[in-house]
Amino acid sequence: MIPTTMKAAVLKKPLEMELRELPVPKVSGDEVLVKVMAVGVCGSDVHYYEHGRIGRHVVEQPIILGHECAGIVVATGDRVSRVKVGDRVAIEPGVTCGTCAYCKEGRYNLCPDVSFLATPPVDGAFTQYIKHREDFLYPIPDGLSFEEAALIEPFSVGIHAARRAGLMPGSAVAIMGMGPVGLMAVVAAKAFGASLIIATDLLSNRLVAAEKLGATHTVNILEQQPEEAIRAITGGEGVDVAFETAGHPKAIQSALASVRRGGKLAIVGLPPQDEIGLNVPMIADREVDIYGVFRYANVYPQAIRFLSSGIADVTPLITDRYPLEQTRDALERARTQKEKSLKVFVYPNGLPE
Repeated sequence: MIPTTMKAAVLKKPLEMELRELPVPKVSGDEVLVKVMAVGVCGSDVHYYEHGRIGRHVVEQPIILGHECAGIVVATGDRVSRVKVGDRVAIEPGVTCGTCAYCKEGRYNLCPDVSFLATPPVDGAFTQYIKHREDFLYPIPDGLSFEEAALIEPFSVGIHAARRAGLMPGSAVAIMGMGPVGLMAVVAAKAFGASLIIATDLLSNRLVAAEKLGATHTVNILEQQPEEAIRAITGGEGVDVAFETAGHPKAIQSALASVRRGGKLAIVGLPPQDEIGLNVPMIADREVDIYGVFRYANVYPQAIRFLSSGIADVTPLITDRYPLEQTRDALERARTQKEKSLKVFVYPNGLPE
């Protein structure tokens, strides 16, 4: 029985959350109603919570955050054929137009009319039910938990980065920044067959997690210069591909300096400022290819197969669990306890048993 109202954690203004009672969405056509079972707290959620904006995206009215999510199909519109009531699904948060040139060429992540969960003014998943278009829902096998299915979202960023950079089996890879996206990029590099995976960060708990997920080497940047350490590990050559996932100017510069001649740099993280200094003569002299990475496209099915294969146990990443009523506490935990927490989760319909 689907209720008529639901609870939602709403961001009223920076650092201020409110639990509200809202109508459960009605679905029709190709729309699906999903009972949200698990939502990962993303760095973007924390940024909106703390600052009320990310770049050009500004919170101008109360908004529901959360976009890394999974749940159970409870109702479908009359044109839905890909999923059915009772299906456990991973939710790809960005719904695109499907008709623009970018969508038609398969790069729908660049669609100018994308409606992305928890990106103002679109509400997200810190709520008990959401309405979503069927073609952005993916059934998951019974062996995959809702938490793992929610982690498909940050995992997809790493897979998309690996695809963009043409990561090949046997490659040497450096990943700068072991936040959740960086950690899942370690899994992506492993899945694509990288034989040398170097993870860098300044927090030891994140480096330990990276090793458990498949990193062959770790570098604590408080103790070593990352580019020097990476050169030493690679016999002076540098890596074939560097992923910058920290969103820090110094990390981008270090990643560039760590790439071998003819290597590749994938920029995943977003620094707080629009412009940073890069060594252009180095880029030209070494013929370094630089790839921008924006979200992902056509990745979820592959990501589900990878995680379902058991290539890495990602469940230890989930360090903190909160019910919907404590969403503010969850955001505070993610904001202030990075040295203790890896991935914080919110459960809109109750904590798992």
